[in-house]
Amino acid sequence: MTSLDIRTAAKAANLDEALGFTISARNARGRLVRIGPTLDQILSAHDYPAPIARILSEALVLTGLFGAMLKDAGGQLTVQAQTESGVIDLLVCDYKAGELRGYVRFDRERLGAVPSHRDLFALFGKGYLAITFDQAVSGERYQGIVPLEGASLAEAAQNFFSQSEQIPSLVRLAVNDTGHVAGGILVQHLPEGEEGRERLHTRLDHPEWEHVRVLAETIKGNELVDQTLPLETLLWRLFHEEEEIRILAPISLAKGCRCNFEHIRSVISRFPAEDREQMVDQDGFISVDCEFCSRVFPISLSDFSDPDSAAG
Repeated sequence: MTSLDIRTAAKAANLDEALGFTISARNARGRLVRIGPTLDQILSAHDYPAPIARILSEALVLTGLFGAMLKDAGGQLTVQAQTESGVIDLLVCDYKAGELRGYVRFDRERLGAVPSHRDLFALFGKGYLAITFDQAVSGERYQGIVPLEGASLAEAAQNFFSQSEQIPSLVRLAVNDTGHVAGGILVQHLPEGEEGRERLHTRLDHPEWEHVRVLAETIKGNELVDQTLPLETLLWRLFHEEEEIRILAPISLAKGCRCNFEHIRSVISRFPAEDREQMVDQDGFISVDCEFCSRVFPISLSDFSDPDSAAG
């Protein structure tokens, strides 16, 4: 298939797409995400074992769900899970303008001794989940940090919203058997509509939320990753008894690592010349690794000879 054919097929299956929706009568909002080609591109940068690829796939879907809620189109969202003594030492994903990237740092030898690769604690041990929202227009940054708790990454995300945001939420994540398609749903209750009200007044047992939650919980993992099932049809299956479901414009998702030679040179150029000299390796380069795309950028000191190089 040509690249055009692949994009057409992906669009027809709602692959690499985030679809937002609101149920006004129930004061609920949500997002559906399904990724395919983008997932393959991100995973192909690393030789991840299947359990690590799976957890990263779920994390990328989670990042897409959260990122698609950003009202500032230029904003950035980062999901980070870090542990003290887990097999997975660090997991980082981020979203900006529909672009996703992510990587996992882990102990390959210890992974083989883990009794269950589906057990979140077995992989991460004691750790925390941090989600950071950077608003491009206002320049404001907000970060919520909670213990990494629950049997799955989806449960950990629900705990984040419950503890850090005080927003009743439901999160479901799924990866298909081949590992090439992943999907998820996020549904939230906001007592006074889309903007919500004072979070202290939010009730986890609010009857409107209970109704939406029970319906949303009927979703199956195979529906989230079924390429023959349009996301709008999936929404209808869940909430067809509601008076109205407002579907928002879909957001296209793609792999987007922002590392490039010019950007890295610009960052390094901000260091004093004597500090740059200390960074040079035995081959005569300042070698900068990008964990996201698994690339090394060798930069020579001569690349900073232009007096305007620091202007970036």
